[in-house]
Amino acid sequence: MNDQPEPPMDALVLNEMQLLLAEKRTALATLRTGIAIFAFPLSVLSVLIATSKAYELREVMHWLVPLVLINLGLIALAVYLTTRALRKMWHYDRLIAEYKRTHARLAQLLA
Repeated sequence: MNDQPEPPMDALVLNEMQLLLAEKRTALATLRTGIAIFAFPLSVLSVLIATSKAYELREVMHWLVPLVLINLGLIALAVYLTTRALRKMWHYDRLIAEYKRTHARLAQLLA
C-alpha cells in the first residue's frame, strides 16, 4: 500500500467538474421538458378521439386543422428538445469519464 497522502486536487479541476455536472443537470431538465411537451399533444388527440362521436367532423374541421398543426409543431419541438438533450448528456458523460480517467481522486468522489 502507498501510505503517502495524495496531492490535493486542483481547484480548477473541481470547478470544471462542477460546471460539467451543472450542464448535465440542465440537459436533463431539457429532456424532462421535451417529454412533457410531447405528452400534451398526445393527450389532446386522445381526448378528441374519445369524444369524436359527440361532434360531426365536417362541422368542426375549421377548429381541428389548426389544432392538428399546432400539435405537429409541439411534437416537432419535443423531438428536437429530446434529441438535443440526449446528445448533450452523452457529450457531458464522455467528458466526465475522461476527467475520471485522468484524476484518480475525482473517480473516487464520483464513483
